[in-house]
Amino acid sequence: MKKIRIGVIGVGSFAAACQLKDLQKIDNAEVVALCDVVKKRAEKQAKIYGITSVYDDYHALLAREDIDAVTLPLPDQLHRKIAVDALRAGKHVLCEKPMALTFEDCKAMVQAEKESGKCLMVGQIGRYTPAFVKAKEILDSGVLGKLFFIESEYAHDYSKMRDESPWRVTSEREPIIGGGCHAVDLVRMLAGNPEEVFAYANNLSLTDWPIHDCTVAVMKFPDGVIGKVMTSTGCKRHYTMRSVLYGTKGTLVFDNKSSYIYLYQERFIPGETDQYLGHSQQEIALEIPIEVNNHNFAGEARDFCNAIAEGRPVISSSIEGASTASVCFSIVESFQTGNKVKVRYDFSD
Repeated sequence: MKKIRIGVIGVGSFAAACQLKDLQKIDNAEVVALCDVVKKRAEKQAKIYGITSVYDDYHALLAREDIDAVTLPLPDQLHRKIAVDALRAGKHVLCEKPMALTFEDCKAMVQAEKESGKCLMVGQIGRYTPAFVKAKEILDSGVLGKLFFIESEYAHDYSKMRDESPWRVTSEREPIIGGGCHAVDLVRMLAGNPEEVFAYANNLSLTDWPIHDCTVAVMKFPDGVIGKVMTSTGCKRHYTMRSVLYGTKGTLVFDNKSSYIYLYQERFIPGETDQYLGHSQQEIALEIPIEVNNHNFAGEARDFCNAIAEGRPVISSSIEGASTASVCFSIVESFQTGNKVKVRYDFSD
């Protein structure tokens, strides 16, 4: 089996806790080099994983002809520059989410991918979360009937992250872009591209951060579907992406941290009366067991490596990543202006 030889650029907390460990699980992947501006950090991880090549300048890593692909677990502000450089150096790229922080940066990354002929994948990891994959399967089966409303949330307390991740505390990194893009990507995966958005935002929890720590966005989807995404990075609760699909024949409640998906229908038992053990059938949830794998980077990386080997597109493509980011940019524009905003998807013009 030919292995995809990978260089990891940036070995901070996410790379150390997730990427390097999960890349060891991929049969056709081999990490051959690490790079970090703090070279000792890269050297520490190289020793743990038996990697012999370490750099503090990513250009030197990209110059190696024996590296097929790179992963970029980097601060959002660096995505465009390093991804474009890597593509132009002839490397396939797995870039962390969000794709970038401006529409222009996303467009430049899509263009660089097109010119290079290489693959640019965006780490919208929710597309590999078992509960979300199952929710799409159930929706596509038709058991919910016609979808008419979808909602999701990104609830994650960032209050302890200021010191460990100072790059999060910048005005251009609104939480709806940096974290809420997970929930936006999920509703896009299930309901398609929203045509327009309207949003409100406030900053009442992390008051010393230059960002809006709570955002609520209402979206208009194709076929008359409407939706909502709430993002909070100052909430006091466990991290969750609780989501609900409302269809004309059933309702599905699910999230990324629970071991069950809950399906409600008017009837589970055809021919039975409406009363079942003293309750109408639609008051009783069918509990569908599901694997809990909130950050399934192994699944994401496996898709990346297999797509390269097989010459096929990845699930979380550059266009998908750019489209999700564009919805997020439109949400920010809406709460800043107080206007409805039509979402742009013209990345390839």
